[in-house]
Amino acid sequence: MRHKLNATVILDAIKALQAEGLDGVSSSEIHDRVGGSYSTVGRLLEKLVQENALIRKGKARATRYFLAPVDVQVAEAMHATDRVTATVSPGWSPQASAVLDQLNLALGARQPVTYQRRFVDDYAPNESFLLPRDLAETLAQEGRMQGQQPAGTYARKVLEQLLIDLSWSSSRLEGNTYSLLATEELFKSGAPPSDLEGVMLLNHKRAIEFLVDAVPSYGLTDGVIRNLHALLMQDLLTDSARLGAIRTKVVNISDTTYVPSQVPQLLEEMISLIIGKAQHIKNPAEAAFFLWVNLAYLQPFEDGNKRTSRLAANIPLMLFNCAPLAFLDVDPRDYAKAMLGIYELLDVTIAAELFAWTYRRSIRKYQVILEAMGSPDAFRVRHREHLGEAVQLIVREGRPLQQVIPDIGVQAKEVDAFRTMLEDELKALTPYNCARYRITLGEAQAWIEHGRPR
Repeated sequence: MRHKLNATVILDAIKALQAEGLDGVSSSEIHDRVGGSYSTVGRLLEKLVQENALIRKGKARATRYFLAPVDVQVAEAMHATDRVTATVSPGWSPQASAVLDQLNLALGARQPVTYQRRFVDDYAPNESFLLPRDLAETLAQEGRMQGQQPAGTYARKVLEQLLIDLSWSSSRLEGNTYSLLATEELFKSGAPPSDLEGVMLLNHKRAIEFLVDAVPSYGLTDGVIRNLHALLMQDLLTDSARLGAIRTKVVNISDTTYVPSQVPQLLEEMISLIIGKAQHIKNPAEAAFFLWVNLAYLQPFEDGNKRTSRLAANIPLMLFNCAPLAFLDVDPRDYAKAMLGIYELLDVTIAAELFAWTYRRSIRKYQVILEAMGSPDAFRVRHREHLGEAVQLIVREGRPLQQVIPDIGVQAKEVDAFRTMLEDELKALTPYNCARYRITLGEAQAWIEHGRPR
């Protein structure tokens, strides 16, 4: 009977294969020995290489893995806590550096604190600013999409890349060890994940798809936030009744002197107040920042508060057609310090500088993606709703293509061109790109498995 796949199982398999006389082991040979999915084996191999437990030589099919010398593994283990998980960090201001000095004191030298509702009570939308006001206005201008478009247009245009970027970055901040490549392979495969880290990533993907669909229709509401939490924590909380529900249990946060409020009535009141004030903030960058820091500070749910706050920060940006916030390249240690500054000191200095730094990285990336798309196809834009309706009827209801086109109102002179476009879209449809047609991953997968109509 094979054990559940983990790094130890991979290392044991390589040791056994090398003991059998193999000089270096391929990923296929490892997979044949341990089983599981190729993506999981690849992810674990990548993790072991990054941790210097394995040495990788060769490229493509010639790639072979070797056990690292024991002295290298020991040295790496000794310095594991010093490993940098992002290539760069913001250049902190003197003010941020001073806050960091306070937070770097031992826990015993820092003052125990609990939730302070004045952080929200004293905030007056459009009069108060958590971000420096000039910075908020600059970020909103830099991130806003040109032209007048329906809410959510920007996010929908870059959705395929956003699903990968935000899912991976947010999960990584929770300690998820999937690589970016393994995340992309997981989404492309459409297969159910076999581990909790895969569930976390897939939950992020579905939650982002939900936002892109729901926000233009419902805006920023209590129901949207709670459903967002439910999607993010599905199958990660043992009791489904806790999904989207205000917590009634005590929560504690490690490595901080901050103790969140344990009063359900206060949590209920404050989350409504936070959402209500965010609804009235006219600057989308300030609104995004306000939601991000306040939801994380309140800790209204039993678990998953920080990931909920990160995705919720995108709601105002979607409503104002600004570039989405993917938390690109954020070092988990920088993120932790930003949160600690708010938890323990009610000081947003580190969080504001980190937010501006990573949001500008998102702005640049998604602007390039938009530019690469070029001008939209006028025929495709004109028939966008027809195309979506046709794909849904074919995939969801199983109707033949030749019967669908006459029923959706395409003019006779455009039927041939529309049929060609529809056929091309159906050929390219996968669980990885089905959200643009409001088709669920399961519906797309079931349709593909039953055979694409010809």
